[in-house]
Amino acid sequence: MKKTFITILILILFKGVNAQYSKDNPRAYGDKAFSNKDYYEAAFYYKKAAEGLSLTTLQAIPYHAGEKSTKKVGKKEDRAYICYQLAESYRLYENYLEAEGWYYKVINENYEAQYPLSRLWYGVCLRANQHFDDAIKQLEQFNTAYNGDAKYKDLAQKEIRNCHFAKEQYQYPLLIDVEKLKDPFASDGSDYALIQRDGNSYFTSSRFVKNDKKHLNRIYTIAKDKPGTPAVIDFKNDENKKELEYGTPSLNENGKRMYLTRWYKEGNKTLHGIYYSDWSNNAWSTPKKLNSNVNADGFNAIQPFVTVDGKRLFFTSNKPGGQGGDDIWVSDLDATGDAVNSSNLGGIINTAFDEEAPYYDQLSKRLIYSSKGFIGLGGFDFFESFDQVNKWTTPKNMGYPMNSAKDDLYYLPNQDDANKFYISSDRESDCCLGLFGATDKRHVLSGIVFDCDTHTPLAGAKVSFIDSLSKDTIKQVVVGKTARYSFDVTTKRPYSLRLEKAGYFAKNVPVPASGKMSNDTLYNPDICLQAFTPDKPIVINNILYDFNKATLRPASKLVLDTLVTVLQDNPKIKVELSAHTDSIGSDKYNDKLSQARAQSCVDYIISKGINETRIYAKGYGKRKPIAHNSLPNGKDNPAGRQLNRRTEFTVLKLE
Repeated sequence: MKKTFITILILILFKGVNAQYSKDNPRAYGDKAFSNKDYYEAAFYYKKAAEGLSLTTLQAIPYHAGEKSTKKVGKKEDRAYICYQLAESYRLYENYLEAEGWYYKVINENYEAQYPLSRLWYGVCLRANQHFDDAIKQLEQFNTAYNGDAKYKDLAQKEIRNCHFAKEQYQYPLLIDVEKLKDPFASDGSDYALIQRDGNSYFTSSRFVKNDKKHLNRIYTIAKDKPGTPAVIDFKNDENKKELEYGTPSLNENGKRMYLTRWYKEGNKTLHGIYYSDWSNNAWSTPKKLNSNVNADGFNAIQPFVTVDGKRLFFTSNKPGGQGGDDIWVSDLDATGDAVNSSNLGGIINTAFDEEAPYYDQLSKRLIYSSKGFIGLGGFDFFESFDQVNKWTTPKNMGYPMNSAKDDLYYLPNQDDANKFYISSDRESDCCLGLFGATDKRHVLSGIVFDCDTHTPLAGAKVSFIDSLSKDTIKQVVVGKTARYSFDVTTKRPYSLRLEKAGYFAKNVPVPASGKMSNDTLYNPDICLQAFTPDKPIVINNILYDFNKATLRPASKLVLDTLVTVLQDNPKIKVELSAHTDSIGSDKYNDKLSQARAQSCVDYIISKGINETRIYAKGYGKRKPIAHNSLPNGKDNPAGRQLNRRTEFTVLKLE
């Protein structure tokens, strides 16, 4: 829940910071704030200390603009300490852009010996700011030089894998459009954890609360009959805790009970718990804390999600019995709505890092949640897993642009459109979560395989859906009587189809980038396969030569390109390419001319990359006519002679 507090720090601490700031010793204030984990406040003080040491030049830092420098002042160890602490403060409240520059300064001014982790965190910041190649370079350099705790080398290796994964994701994103929601869902604070019920929207926001005269996390509702007016939800007679806050609502099966996270500060500690409130007499009742099955003493429980039947509660907790950090848990709920047990979802779902914000679709048994523990783009990424006979499938990263290099949490499907959903993300902010709407444009590619000559469906044809880059077959089907195939197209990565059937030339076809859409299905032009019989010639139409010459005309080359494609798509066949003439002229003349013409075709095909051992030329002259050169009355037959002046290819061998 750290992200929810950052906004408040940014919006309300600045005034308080100025009020207590002492220009004589900003470092001490920075250290105090840092020890209290108030990293935004710490950064404010450390920045003042940096200015006093003339450290605020960032002009030479890649991807960062800054002020001009003045002369260096202060001891080297003081300068190194302030640079590193400022970098740490920025990173720990996830302002990676500013942190990147200060880690670079630590390294560039040779302070790395005092702070050996600086290059690791510099690489992490580069990754978060999408400079993936530079991040890989820095992380590899860190792993080569660092001889400390192995967990940091492991983290660097994980971040390197993240970078490689992110590079591919950004190059070939999912067919999903993501756009930030505008008013009334957007504000000057954090806006997140949207849910919908009966046309009404509920979400959490840290926007300015007029009654409290401060920025606090509150649950807001936008009624379907008042779509432009968010209203804060008040809970009756709640305890008067300092900075009492609410968030991440979830409604039970009838919408009359709201489960929520409630938190407040006691001293320097923030206490989180899961509560519920009932709708009665047109008001929400005083929140009641769930029992110790969910809220273990001394530990946090947050982000409740109740299933549609109201019988189970998924939630996040750092209580004992987990895998480490925040984990996803589930409890059965009794008739009163309280938890009768709780169980950790285990080591398949949870990691030693943090997992948060569960969403569970009871019909499909699909769990969507956010994790920092698996390979991803950085920060919290969305993952999905399915409950298969009480065993979870391996979580799958849901890809870019659903995920980003920042934090992505709180999935919600759109009630009215199966191709739309909502997420919360800080991808467009240095501090704060915002609400985003997403449109899923992934679709089904569908078509029919038929015979090129008879135009009948080719039942039994094998169709493969292939990754054009890796050449891996993603899916393969044998079509039935309708000869229709279909494949899911999910990303902008290039794909192709390979179609095969015994007695037909196989064909490779690039998947069309666009086409006619109908019910989320892309119907491409139907694809035909050409039948052949070994040793039976196939005429190649429109192969034209200049008179009395073997020189190919440009149009003839275009026709031969189709044969090149056939040979490329069918690498195991060998063919004879033959040329024939009519009866005019001597046998010697026609044999020589036809051989030269056949060889011209073969030379062209070989020039396109076909191995010369797979095709050879044969000129038959006028010895194999397929029509009469003259009519029965002895007169010339121009039509017959035209048919005899032909080019053919014959499949000789199938390896």
